[in-house]
Amino acid sequence: MSGQHVFSRGADHLYEMVKGEGIYLWDRDGRRYIDGSSGPICVNIGHGVKEVADAVKQQMDEVSYVHSSHFITRSVKDCADRLAAFAPEGLGHVFFCSGGSEATEAAAKMARQYFLLTGEPRRYKVVARWQSYHGNTLGSLSMSGNIARRRRYVPMLIDFPHIPPAYCYRCPYGKTRDTCDLDCARALDTEIRAQGPEHVSAFIAEPVVGATLGTVPAPEGYFQVIRETCDRHGVLFIADEVMTGLGRTGKKWGLDHWGVKPDIIATAKGLAGGYLPLGATMASDKVYEAFGEPFAHGHTYGSHPVVCAAGAAVLEYTVKHRLVERSAENGKYLHRKLADLYDHPSVGNIRGMGVFAGIEFVKDKETKEPFDPKHRFNGRVVDMCFENGLLVYPGSGTVDGVRGDHIQVAPPLIVDKKQIDEIVALLDKSIGEVEKEFF
Repeated sequence: MSGQHVFSRGADHLYEMVKGEGIYLWDRDGRRYIDGSSGPICVNIGHGVKEVADAVKQQMDEVSYVHSSHFITRSVKDCADRLAAFAPEGLGHVFFCSGGSEATEAAAKMARQYFLLTGEPRRYKVVARWQSYHGNTLGSLSMSGNIARRRRYVPMLIDFPHIPPAYCYRCPYGKTRDTCDLDCARALDTEIRAQGPEHVSAFIAEPVVGATLGTVPAPEGYFQVIRETCDRHGVLFIADEVMTGLGRTGKKWGLDHWGVKPDIIATAKGLAGGYLPLGATMASDKVYEAFGEPFAHGHTYGSHPVVCAAGAAVLEYTVKHRLVERSAENGKYLHRKLADLYDHPSVGNIRGMGVFAGIEFVKDKETKEPFDPKHRFNGRVVDMCFENGLLVYPGSGTVDGVRGDHIQVAPPLIVDKKQIDEIVALLDKSIGEVEKEFF
């Protein structure tokens, strides 16, 4: 098989992988790689878990598909029950879809219909943040603040408002954490007032900004201000937990670090661990109870029986093996080891939570000047890591959507300390080899 008929979304040459086990992948030539980013931060429980394959087979032996508008299966009920038990209290109403983009877009539509049903039909705008990423459908991309991904499709996007990100390393207000009054959070109040609260349905944010900023957590107090602002204006708060949910940050949900509850959660990625495409939009009691009519949304493969069987198995495995607690413990170790990389002249900032880390590269540490985008510094690091047997997740446009380089380091939650040592050693080697061309 040539593969020449595949319309690829990425590289001109795709490497064929033939086996996955634990945190490792093997290509067809027998070469082993450490999956140091869990794919695009989704393979939470690792590769090759037999319990997931068994659950999928059992469901396929029973019934492989029924339409969710009329029917339900044991696997869908089981997955919803397990996810509701995993969710923050009061957010146990689960709408299944096929991935993160669908989950965030469903959240925006859920917010819109909520206000139609509660007598405020003018509310439709979703406020988001620049340097965010909420998905690649036109609706979710309209909410996203990823300039590079938006650029080609701007004429097709909804003109949703955006506020600056919570990005302490490059504070958009020129503050330091010591002098900060959380202007980045208070910007939401200003924007809602500018748009007119009567027109704003929701605010959406990632607790830790993933692909676009490279794993940047908000500062302490940020989401408390966001929650207060949303409540003051009657705006729903949507937490994009597509990357940060299911234990990735060392707690069940990213927002748990701030002690804040949203009105709606969008999640995916780790939900089915990369085994099958699964996402979910989870509504609070307040939102759910407003729906005296069906949610006017859905896709053919939403609540797919086989996919939900995989999701239920992944959730069961996550709880059984205490992967949230493991992420918290080994996350601390990962960040301690990554701190040694500050010895590199190109490593400007290392940040994250749990087994979820980002490394931002700079040309000058003192001024934080980024590399010229034409040099593809992050791409060279990723390529060198690949040559050395490590897979990491690249990102660019960190600074302003055009300039800036980062990578994400987020191995499966089953990673152990010895494997973390190996990951950091390969990063150290790879970054050093690339730096020889620049310093």
